Amino acid sequence: MMAVAMTLLIIDAIVLIVFVLLQSGKSAGLSGAISGGAEQLFGKQKARGIDAVLHRGTIITSVILFVLTFALAYLI
Repeated sequence: MMAVAMTLLIIDAIVLIVFVLLQSGKSAGLSGAISGGAEQLFGKQKARGIDAVLHRGTIITSVILFVLTFALAYLI
């Protein structure tokens, strides 16, 4: 059981890294950090197309990573 959980954890971590690296940058530099907060506060158009898929995939894989990490820690 631990071997299966560890294998799934490693695969999920690799997939999460790929999802994060494939996403386009949202802002650049210090000015982007300042305006990024304003965009979240006042609303911005939702990501469309591949960005939406990558965003959703990042959320799903990060939740799976979190659950698998705690399950593996409980098994040990």
